[in-house]
Amino acid sequence: MAALVDLLGNPQAAYPIIHIAGTNGKSSTARMVEALLKERNLRVGRYTSPEFASMRDRISIDGEPISEERFVEVYEELEPYFGIVDEKFGRLSFFEVLTAMAFAAFADAPVDVAVVETGMGGTWDATNVADGAVAVITPVSLDHTEYLGPDVETIAGEKAGIIKPGSTVILAQQQLPAAEVIVRRAAEVGATVAREGIEFGVLGRELAMGGQLLHLRGLNATYEDVLLPLYGGHQAGNAATALAAVEALSTAAEPLGEELIRQAFAQVTSPGRLEVVRRGPTVLVDASHNPGGMEATVDAIGESFGFTRLIAVLAVMADKDVETMLELLEPVVEEVVVTRNSSPRSMEVDDLADRARGVFGPDRVHESPRLDDAIDVAIGLADEGDEYGSGVLITGSVVTAGDARILLKAG
Repeated sequence: MAALVDLLGNPQAAYPIIHIAGTNGKSSTARMVEALLKERNLRVGRYTSPEFASMRDRISIDGEPISEERFVEVYEELEPYFGIVDEKFGRLSFFEVLTAMAFAAFADAPVDVAVVETGMGGTWDATNVADGAVAVITPVSLDHTEYLGPDVETIAGEKAGIIKPGSTVILAQQQLPAAEVIVRRAAEVGATVAREGIEFGVLGRELAMGGQLLHLRGLNATYEDVLLPLYGGHQAGNAATALAAVEALSTAAEPLGEELIRQAFAQVTSPGRLEVVRRGPTVLVDASHNPGGMEATVDAIGESFGFTRLIAVLAVMADKDVETMLELLEPVVEEVVVTRNSSPRSMEVDDLADRARGVFGPDRVHESPRLDDAIDVAIGLADEGDEYGSGVLITGSVVTAGDARILLKAG
C-alpha cells in the first residue's frame, strides 16, 4: 500500500485527516465529524466501509457518494499503477484498491479535510499509510479475533497503530485494559490524548422526539440543548467524540459556536443504526454485528422505544459470536425469525436456528430461508399484538441492514 500511494504521489498527504479506528461506532462518528466540518463550510471527503447498497457509498465528497462516472474515471486513472504494484508485491486486495481510489478522489476534488475510517484494525490497515492529524479511537471490544488477536488488549494495540507522532488522540470510553494500551502508545510517539469522561464528554441527555437532547462538554466549551436525531447512549458518546475530534483539528482554542453545533448535529443521519424505516408496526434496521454493538442496541431500544412486543429478524456472518448476540437479544425479544443475508459469508439458516433454539427455546424461533420472507413473517407476528406497541428489529450484520433497507426502500 505504501508503494502504491508513493507511485500516486502520496495523495493522502494533500489534506489533513481525521483517522478513525475502533470496534463499534466508527461510521456513526465519521458521519458526525463530517456534519460538523460541513457546517464550518469546509469541503469534506469521507471514506467508510462497508457499503449498504453501492460500492460508491464508501467514497463520499460533500456528503454524497461520488458519481458512477467519477468512480469509473478514478479507477481507470489508477489501474496502470495497480498493475505495477501487483507485479512487484502480489495482487492488491479489494479494500486496498478502494482506499487508494478514495485518497486520489479526495486529492483531485480537492477536499479541505478527509474523514477516514479504518477497515479492520489499525497498524496494518490499508488506510494507515495516511498520517492523521487527529486519531479517533471509538470503543474497542472483541471482534475479528482471528485477525486482530484473542483479547481486548491485543486488539487495542492494533487499533492504536493509527496514532502518529505529534497527533492528537480522541479516546472514547474504553475498557480499562484497552485504555491503558492506547494511552501507552500515545505516550511512546509523543501524541496528546483527550479522554471521554475527563477532557470531554456527555454532561447530560434526555429523550426527545426522534432522538435525544444532549449537553456536551467539548475540549474548548460546553454546548447545551443539542438535538441528536439518533437513539441511545452510545450515539451520545459518539457525538461527544466527534465534537472533540473537530475541535482538536482546529489550531485555535476557541469554541465552534453553539448554533453551529446545533445545526450540524440536527442534520446527522446514520443509516442502518437503529433506523426507523416503517411505522405500524415500527420496523427498525440495525447493523449491530458483534456483542458490543448488540449490547448498545438493546440498551437503546429499552430506553427509547416502549415496545410491548418486539420481534427480531436475525441474519449474521458465520464467523461472529452468535451465541452472545442471541443471549443479549433474548430478554427484550419475544420471538426471533432467523434467516440469511446476501453475503456468501452469511451463516446457514439451519445452523443459526439451532443456536437460537438453544437460547430462546424451540417455540420462540422461526426459520425463513429468504430475508424478504423473514421480514414478512416478523411483521405478521408483530401485528398479532398492539399495532402501535409492537416492533420489528432487523439486525445481525451491516449486510443484513443494507439488504433490509433496499427491500423496505429506506433512504
